[in-house]
Amino acid sequence: MTEIDEELPQVVIVGRPNVGKSTLFNRIVGEQMAIVEDRPGVTRDRKEQPAEWLGHRFLLVDTGGWLPQGSELDAKVSRQVEAAVRSADLVLFVVDGSVGITDDDESVANWLRRVDVPILLVVNKADNDRRETDRWEFLSLGVGEPLPVSALHGRRAGDLLDEVIARIPEVMVTELPWLEESPKVGGERPPRVALVGRPNVGKSTLFNRLVGEDRSVVHDMPGTTRDSIDTLVETEDGPVVFVDTAGMRRRSRIDDSAEYYSLVRALRAVDDADIAFLVIDATEGVTAQDQRLAERIDAAGCPIVVVLNKWEMVDTGEDRENVETELKRKLHFVGEAPIMKISALTGKGVHKLRPVLQDAIEQYHRRVPTRDVNRVISEAQQRQPAGGGAKVMYALQGATDPPTFTLFVNRELPQSYIRYLERSIREAFEFGPTPIKLRVRRRSE
Repeated sequence: MTEIDEELPQVVIVGRPNVGKSTLFNRIVGEQMAIVEDRPGVTRDRKEQPAEWLGHRFLLVDTGGWLPQGSELDAKVSRQVEAAVRSADLVLFVVDGSVGITDDDESVANWLRRVDVPILLVVNKADNDRRETDRWEFLSLGVGEPLPVSALHGRRAGDLLDEVIARIPEVMVTELPWLEESPKVGGERPPRVALVGRPNVGKSTLFNRLVGEDRSVVHDMPGTTRDSIDTLVETEDGPVVFVDTAGMRRRSRIDDSAEYYSLVRALRAVDDADIAFLVIDATEGVTAQDQRLAERIDAAGCPIVVVLNKWEMVDTGEDRENVETELKRKLHFVGEAPIMKISALTGKGVHKLRPVLQDAIEQYHRRVPTRDVNRVISEAQQRQPAGGGAKVMYALQGATDPPTFTLFVNRELPQSYIRYLERSIREAFEFGPTPIKLRVRRRSE
């Protein structure tokens, strides 16, 4: 453990075996750190990992199942658990809401009541409303009010973390590090799709529709989503990470630290995304804030798909034409970005997003053979020479994500001519809305 980690408040997850402690651990730290299997005894040693929520940092500790009356190995694991609890600032006592109270749960509760440490009772596997209601039977354990959560699906995970940071000493993040690259799946990094927009435009509703479950709190109140939520989804075209971000407002209108950190994480999600869905409320049209968000996404260099949500609420005919005209005028700088008209609430049109998404991802990661790049550049120069003796001697694609081309020239090219070559490359290889970059180097460099 590093010196910094030792200074963090410690939140320890305990409970009998197989109640979902490691799944909850993975959910909170945001990646698959702990091994998870549907059988008891998989976790034996303590696993510690720094975690963060709304700018508050803490050390999360995963432990094995507490069974002091079991085998010799069970007793050793239980001693590890007891050692972790003695140094805890908060204990998350996890029980299984799908099973109800067991004798082992009562044993854990009896032990924890004798330990002088704050306890938060977490009823896991509360995957639906009925199980949330059933949580009240756990009051009889005598360790406080039960808080329902689904560690597997992320249901009410935000509510749990809000309660955690309210009960531990405050350690704010003074300098937020960049997000690490997404874990690789099948040897490749799965594409990341960020849902971005102003508060209350329907991002979380669309997010839930895309991932197929209620994984984000949806409420008719701006700012419900306070943090970025990542969900890896298996699709027909392979795994995709959907990122639901907090609604982004102008910094001058941000009046609390929690919302500030939400903005920071949303902007980082955009920078780390392979593609961004810019969600716009069709009933309000394109606002100045929508324009700024589009500019921010464009500057990040990832493709944009403009999603006109709540389209069913726009009157047919002239009103719809006005919305489309306004969008093309105010977002002209995003070029050929697809414009999708949907209703996240009813699901109408959402199915059309998948092929558009897949095409954008393929273009973003696309690599063009060097011979084809040079052929297109040569033909472009024959049609329209740069003048003044300037010429591209050789060209190649040096990178992807987004496609980046390097032009080796004998002398400086005018910016207008560079834009002409960029347009030639885009049209020849049908990059569509995918942003591409051109780097120009003198032959002597």
